[in-house]
Amino acid sequence: MILSNVEIHRALDEKRLRIEPEPLPRFRGDGVDCPYQTTAVDLRLGDEISQFKAKLPFDINLNRGSFVNLFGPNSTTVTIAADTPFILKPHCFVLAKTFEKVSLELMPAGQVSLSARVEGKSSYARCGLLVHFTAPTIHAGFSGTITLELINLGPCNISLYPHTAICQLIFEEVAGVPIRNDSQFQGQATPGGRVNS
Repeated sequence: MILSNVEIHRALDEKRLRIEPEPLPRFRGDGVDCPYQTTAVDLRLGDEISQFKAKLPFDINLNRGSFVNLFGPNSTTVTIAADTPFILKPHCFVLAKTFEKVSLELMPAGQVSLSARVEGKSSYARCGLLVHFTAPTIHAGFSGTITLELINLGPCNISLYPHTAICQLIFEEVAGVPIRNDSQFQGQATPGGRVNS
């Protein structure tokens, strides 16, 4: 079952879901955009963009271990700001992260855990921007920023500014009590999946 905006608010109040900082306002006001759609909440772009170094001298071998160990030494990261956006050129691929940290708490028996799906925004998709592909699932028990796989399939450059609404999360209830099985990205704080210590 997909949660409505009212149920997303309830999950935040019950601490089954944490989004830090919490998207505000919860309701549309005079001239103020509300990040809560009827069945989703918008998240904003963080201030780091990472990409593989140009012209890497090797093929990516998916059998060689964790993505974090592959990506880290073979990538570069830039910080973006309001006066220095990242220009995503056509046919280019980068990793970014959400500004918000999301935590989907594992709940005990008798309470319902949540999972989520990260999805793009239709207005950006119509310009050729994909914000994720093949990996929309945010598992119950996850906590961290959400990595976005950004690719520009359109004909024009796209300027990426920090703190602009970039994606939306759709929440679903999980049947039963999951057994914790954290991924390599648990607690991630960077686009490449590294955990800040």
